[in-house]
Amino acid sequence: MRHGKKVNHLSRKTAHRSAMLANMACSLIEHKRINTTVAKAKALKLFIEPLITKSKAENNKSLEKGTHNRRIVFKNLRDKYAVSELFSTVAEKVGDRPGGYTRIIKLGNRQGDNADMAMIELVDFNEVYNAGKAKKKKSTRRGRSSKKAQPAAEATQMVEEVEAPKAAEAKKEEKAEPKAKAEAQPKAEEPKAEAPKNETNEDSAESKSDDAKA
Repeated sequence: MRHGKKVNHLSRKTAHRSAMLANMACSLIEHKRINTTVAKAKALKLFIEPLITKSKAENNKSLEKGTHNRRIVFKNLRDKYAVSELFSTVAEKVGDRPGGYTRIIKLGNRQGDNADMAMIELVDFNEVYNAGKAKKKKSTRRGRSSKKAQPAAEATQMVEEVEAPKAAEAKKEEKAEPKAKAEAQPKAEEPKAEAPKNETNEDSAESKSDDAKA
């Protein structure tokens, strides 16, 4: 029967379990990722995410509230360095995230006791997964008109790009036509060479006169 399973006791008493989760949370804040069993990783996720929410700047706008949240977090973590790291580096990195600060990745079974192993890490500190992801811009109602205007602008750009080559070709053809006409006119105006024909006629007349004298 599934009685008493609302909280995973992890085969430990309350004091031992809370001390273990505090140590694991401090290690996760310091190193940004740790390897542990799947059961402990799930328990740590439930333990540390409310503390990360308390460390965010939007929840510490007033001095009194910020001091109160620091005391609550220190009560759970029991480490001054981890608290300062959480409220400075981690809180600044996860400021835009509404929740889900950790990620659990299963690694397979451990050699020896065959326990399910996993790696739990802070999502925003994984540079491999976040390398190609750009930050999403917040959309407002005023921005909808600009979004509608974007397709129209793109359409006009496409029309201009299509019409530009056509206009260039037309200009080239217009420039080529006067050149062709100018080349054709000198050819038409050149007179035919008639001088050789006159010379041949004179030669034939001279030969006839010589024959008559003889």
